[in-house]
Amino acid sequence: MVTIEGIRRAWETLKPVVRYTPLDYSTTFSELAGNPLYLKLENLQKTGSFKVRGAYNKIASLSPEEKARGVVAASAGNHAQGVAFSSTKAGIPSMIVMPEGAPLSKVQATKKYGAQVILHGQSFDEALEKAFELQKETGATFLHPFDDSHVIEGQGTLGLEVLEQLPDVDAIICPVGGGGLIAGIAACVKAIAPHIKVYGVEAAACASMTASLNKKRPMSVASTGTIADGIAVKKPGSITYELVEKYVDDVFLAEDIEISRTMLYLLERSKLLVEGSGASALVPLLYRRMPLKDKKIAVILSGGNVDVTFMSRIIEHGLIESGRYVRIITTVQDKPGNLNRLLALLAEERANIISIHHHRISPRIVPGQAEVEVELETNDRMHIERITERLIREGYPVDERM
Repeated sequence: MVTIEGIRRAWETLKPVVRYTPLDYSTTFSELAGNPLYLKLENLQKTGSFKVRGAYNKIASLSPEEKARGVVAASAGNHAQGVAFSSTKAGIPSMIVMPEGAPLSKVQATKKYGAQVILHGQSFDEALEKAFELQKETGATFLHPFDDSHVIEGQGTLGLEVLEQLPDVDAIICPVGGGGLIAGIAACVKAIAPHIKVYGVEAAACASMTASLNKKRPMSVASTGTIADGIAVKKPGSITYELVEKYVDDVFLAEDIEISRTMLYLLERSKLLVEGSGASALVPLLYRRMPLKDKKIAVILSGGNVDVTFMSRIIEHGLIESGRYVRIITTVQDKPGNLNRLLALLAEERANIISIHHHRISPRIVPGQAEVEVELETNDRMHIERITERLIREGYPVDERM
């Protein structure tokens, strides 16, 4: 049973272990959302996410005999690192089963925190099945990522921190996957200050909590894949569902394109590296879908474990979408000076050339012509339109490709 007393005990247990993360007022995002926004920077937490809170609190609750047998878990991301760090900190062994396709950086991080990593299966479900087998073979305690009262109470300590940092907060927004984080925060906040609103945000591509609330019971949904993989949980827990149904005021959805833009906003405007699941909490506020105006709002940025190569794709996509990058293909007469004239025209339009490719052989041109593919750094969509119109006016056919 999850109680406010249990959450307070968890907070005392966690104080020597976890970081008391900042609650940072953001002028930029406050203006965009029409509300004073405070960002709870759990992306700066040890292991890069809030998961360490619940994992350590669960491990601390084990008996000496249970600790001697160690713990086992299945995860492809933040839970793995939280369990590995917490187990090592507590001086007990841990086995983490991760899918064979788990990102190398997360596998290495989990090993570095001290866990024995076992790669098994092509999906999380296959890894989970293997973890259950190991639990039966070894007698180790299975550490659930969300549907456990000690885990939930550990996550609920975030609620205590927010209330201490911003006593007059009007609403708290956090991401929803299996429901451990929002269940803990909501149980905490509603016990102390029931007037404070608690809202959740799910990835629209895997909205299992919304489906469950609609059907009045935990439901499994099919996931179409989402960049917010940390909250892509196909079925919420039974404990977490009951707490969400009882305490959470509403749950909103975030589309992947909105999450991607928000990740880029956070990086560019606030210099914060936040993973898709954490950034999702901001989405309904930035897109003005929440019934809040001029309210003090705390937004939980739950984690910052983003693969660098994936983040580079987020940045590239954001540049294209905002009109700050374009690739243009055109043709010129294959004679001396014609390429130089094209480049001079682009320079006059203040476009910065990133790269240029000159082809004399292409199915799109005839003998005597050359195809020129140029990548440009631009200011915005209007700048791209001006460049395109100028090229066409000067006799250059344009194939604009993003």
